[in-house]
Amino acid sequence: MPLTIIRNDITKINADAIVNAANTELRAGGGACGAIFTAAGADKLQAACDKLAPIETGGAVITKGYALPAKYIIHTAGPVYKDGKHDEEALLRLCYEKSLDLAKKHGCESIAFPLISSGIYGYPKDEALNVATSAIGEWLMKNDMDVSLVVFDKTAFAISTGLLGAVKAYIDENYVDEQNLRYTRTHKSQWDGSEAYGSQTLSQFSKPLDFEAQSQVEEAQVRYNESFTFSESAFAPPAAIKRAKPGKDIIANLDEPFTTTLLRLIDSKGKTDVEVYKRANLDRKLFSKIRSGKGYMPSKKTVIALAIALELTLHETRNLLECSGFALSRSVVFDVIIEYFISNKIYDIFDINNVLFEYDQPLLGK
Repeated sequence: MPLTIIRNDITKINADAIVNAANTELRAGGGACGAIFTAAGADKLQAACDKLAPIETGGAVITKGYALPAKYIIHTAGPVYKDGKHDEEALLRLCYEKSLDLAKKHGCESIAFPLISSGIYGYPKDEALNVATSAIGEWLMKNDMDVSLVVFDKTAFAISTGLLGAVKAYIDENYVDEQNLRYTRTHKSQWDGSEAYGSQTLSQFSKPLDFEAQSQVEEAQVRYNESFTFSESAFAPPAAIKRAKPGKDIIANLDEPFTTTLLRLIDSKGKTDVEVYKRANLDRKLFSKIRSGKGYMPSKKTVIALAIALELTLHETRNLLECSGFALSRSVVFDVIIEYFISNKIYDIFDINNVLFEYDQPLLGK
């Protein structure tokens, strides 16, 4: 996956390079910096750093990884946050850009970053995350590398409270608990079948619900009904059912191979293959496999990532998923989060992954 977020100890990451959020003097400090020096072998690493110090804020230098699993350590000095009006953002972006350029220069195919300046340097965590994903995302549009943002625990990770609040409100409004949904379906089935029993009512098929439980079931039923719209023909004998004409839908043939549909969508949206797989946070090798066809069957996450890269509507996304045998469900938190972003035409896959990470959901891309 070109850019992913993982919860781990950065000193244990098996990447070609890890990044040390260093001070300008390249001295062993506290926190993650101190841990890196200790794990690498403090004496050897300090001796190597002394030859390269000092560096400027926003600058980056490289040393061996010594006893670390990583081959290299890239040391970059992030800005101390004052008020956001002293070029902090520009300097922080430089940390990521110069570190990535240096990793590429040394032939690295993978690199792991901490959230630079978000610790004792005081950079607000949500803003630090936005700068990191933006800077890395823009660099990846022109380069290939597997990049990880490593956070030790959830306290080191924060996203915009406005975005998080909006997503939470959407989940609260649209998420349907699977247990209630199953009961609602049974409830509806029993009610529909009561005709065959003359004057018998639902109470003779199931235990009565108290007012609160009944309200929950009714609310779930309303949401379920809103999620699915059936025409009369859906209940006709199979021979009488005909696929509706798609009209202006760009996903016109649900029976064609996924690759054929995808390539047609890319052309119709006026995008290039490279633009799509990079915006989908997909590895170039995976996209080449998809493009070649040969019976390729995508995962649900891959289909959604491509739908976001193509900036499809929710209706188009559902159709593309259907082509591959998938669907969005109101009883799956991951799906509801995806629905929120697509419904609101927010197609930044890194913003989406930040929220998915916050909710402990799988991330998009590969």
